[in-house]
Amino acid sequence: MAEQHMTSPGPARAIGGPTGWAVFTGMLLVILGFLNFFWGLAAILEGENLIVGGEGVLIVDLTAWGWAALIVGAVQVIAGGGLFVAREWARWLGVFFAALAAIGQIGIVTAFPIWSVIVVLLAVLVIYHLTARWEPAA
Repeated sequence: MAEQHMTSPGPARAIGGPTGWAVFTGMLLVILGFLNFFWGLAAILEGENLIVGGEGVLIVDLTAWGWAALIVGAVQVIAGGGLFVAREWARWLGVFFAALAAIGQIGIVTAFPIWSVIVVLLAVLVIYHLTARWEPAA
């Protein structure tokens, strides 16, 4: 007969590993980062060909805005990777750059309202999970 061990309920994880919420938030941050990165890349490479609806964009130079979005997106992907290994620096980097991404959408909300709402919602979800739902690794 196999010997049975008494364990606590719930999935086992390595000591010092990320919690489920940290992995979830890390994935959200990686998705948000890639969205920002590729939007920025499109604005840099094809700034003249981006279709702008509504009354236009509140920013002056779409290429400069694209570089900012690209850099923010790259940092968000790095922070998301840091969350996968439960690094505290990644938590605060994620909060800061998610807030920056949400604030940055004000510059393009008149031109891309649906896109802006999606990015702001993802950013708010990331901020919530990194502040209210953060559990230190055991």
